[in-house]
Amino acid sequence: MRKFIVNVNGNSYEVEVEEVGGAQAAAPAQAPVQVAAPTQAPKAAPAAQAPAGGTPVKAPMPGNVLDIKVSNGQAVKEGDLVVILEAMKMENEIFAPCDGTVTVVASKGATVNTGDVLISLS
Repeated sequence: MRKFIVNVNGNSYEVEVEEVGGAQAAAPAQAPVQVAAPTQAPKAAPAAQAPAGGTPVKAPMPGNVLDIKVSNGQAVKEGDLVVILEAMKMENEIFAPCDGTVTVVASKGATVNTGDVLISLS
């Protein structure tokens, strides 16, 4: 049996794997290897939050911010194009859900997860 530490989605797991056949089967038993206890991987920096009182415009899916079509302080109307998000090699247009003044939270080229705030409307 060999022990490994495997990281999955930011969580560390200690696993034991049995090697079947091959040169290891004929070799004499080895002394046990001391393995450090599993540790939690460092948490990623929290996603930027929308300013208090604003309406957050969140990423509907994970992807890359290709372009931000608005700038800080710009007034937008409901339905205006605000961000283009690339996901699964497709460009997805994100529209303003309401009228408001823009506060840009994400940056062009950033990788975002589902629910991350892209811009805020106040």
